[in-house]
Amino acid sequence: MIGTRLLRLICITFMIGIYSVVQAQEKIIVGSKMHGESYLLAEMMAQLLEDGGYEIDRKFGFGGTLICYNALAEGEIDIYPEYTGTISEAIFSPDERPTSDTSIGYFRQVLNSKGLNIFSPFGFNNSYVLTIKETLGAERNISKISDLKNHSDIISSFSHEFLNRDDGWPQLKITYGLNLSPTGIQHGLAYKAIDEGAIDITDAFSTDGDMERYGLLLLEDDLDFFPKYYGASLTRLDFPEKAKKILNQLENMLDDQTMRRLNSEVVIDQKTFQFVARKFLLENNLIADNGAADQNTILSKLINNTITHIKITLIALTIGCFVGLATAFLIFRSAKISRCVIYITGLMQTIPSIALLALMIPILGIGEIPAITALFLYSLLPILRSAITALTTIDPILTNVSKAIGMTRIQQLRFVLFPLALPNILSGIKTAAVICIGTATLAAFIGAGGLGEPIVTGLALNDTNLILQGAIPAACLAILVELLFELLEKKIIPEHMRKTS
Repeated sequence: MIGTRLLRLICITFMIGIYSVVQAQEKIIVGSKMHGESYLLAEMMAQLLEDGGYEIDRKFGFGGTLICYNALAEGEIDIYPEYTGTISEAIFSPDERPTSDTSIGYFRQVLNSKGLNIFSPFGFNNSYVLTIKETLGAERNISKISDLKNHSDIISSFSHEFLNRDDGWPQLKITYGLNLSPTGIQHGLAYKAIDEGAIDITDAFSTDGDMERYGLLLLEDDLDFFPKYYGASLTRLDFPEKAKKILNQLENMLDDQTMRRLNSEVVIDQKTFQFVARKFLLENNLIADNGAADQNTILSKLINNTITHIKITLIALTIGCFVGLATAFLIFRSAKISRCVIYITGLMQTIPSIALLALMIPILGIGEIPAITALFLYSLLPILRSAITALTTIDPILTNVSKAIGMTRIQQLRFVLFPLALPNILSGIKTAAVICIGTATLAAFIGAGGLGEPIVTGLALNDTNLILQGAIPAACLAILVELLFELLEKKIIPEHMRKTS
């Protein structure tokens, strides 16, 4: 009887394991970069695959080509939309870049050697362009890039990626002999900066939907500097064959004009990526009309983003408190070791948040784990410093009295030192909590979600409302944390200690 039950249990466990593996194989993670067209293409791919029966996990808004590429190579995402020109200049080594053969077959051959694959292009060429206001172009007689040689006084600001890519500013200024001094700006904000007169010229993409919105002129690339940027799906060799066939339906379905129109619907008409993508797929009979619609209301998105934000912040802060306080209690009696540890944790604070998050990708991948790790590292300094400072500045007389009455070191720490240091310790934890809440908004750049997600999307679309959907709740959350810590202090710290702390 027992043997039969055990055998049945083993069979059930085995079937559950097989089912889990099958389910895991059917789940595809779709990524995108942090600009509107990439969101839109990724959403088309996601909806096509969902219609084909796949479960989709969306990881949109990665902060740059190399972040997306590394996430794909490391298996953190399965597919994302990329451009042949970007692959050539930002992913291929100089020896791998195409010279005479620029066919998709050549790109596929080189990518296959890296364990990657590229599908047939969507059909449009979204090349880099330089753009200025039409009124400025007419006023200064600027219609092509070579005209800029005679106007070195115009204010230029380019996207950070364009400033550093071989197919961007470094080689462009040499090819055209330009003498501009550009600054860096986030791509989505550049259009508004031009519209407000803060800058005169920036880089753009030829299929951007903002051109008509802001009355921009695309300067002619009269020396044919920029390579072709054909959009296509970039994935790994282990991508499911069935899913590949589904996505190949997008081959040559999007020409330049269509892509520009779809981008305009998002940017100018303020339609969602989900709506525009679904409308296009339905119009071209690529998916079935099952009556489904975007059910993600602003409130539901706000709730989900807030829960995710609180979760990663709380986990990071909890680990920070445990490690920070345990370390402080162990080393506070040694001034040299204490100074050394505080100095090292202080160095971590000097690393820019987005740089630390990017450095986590090769080690921990993307998502919540690297975000939590980065937040944990940022929380250590205020917790450690406040705890060590509080413990080392307690009146020595009290310590001597505790020794005189026979207390052990553990008893001294528990009954004397910790209660006296508690106000300052709580102050350090509160500071760490506020830092984590603010820094966690950047976690959206590596696919961790949270309240940074609408901010990242808003920056990509230059949509103030979306930015505020993340910024205001994050600020409110920080204020709420401040109030909760004040209540906690009143609850557990005697009044006379609060007045002197």
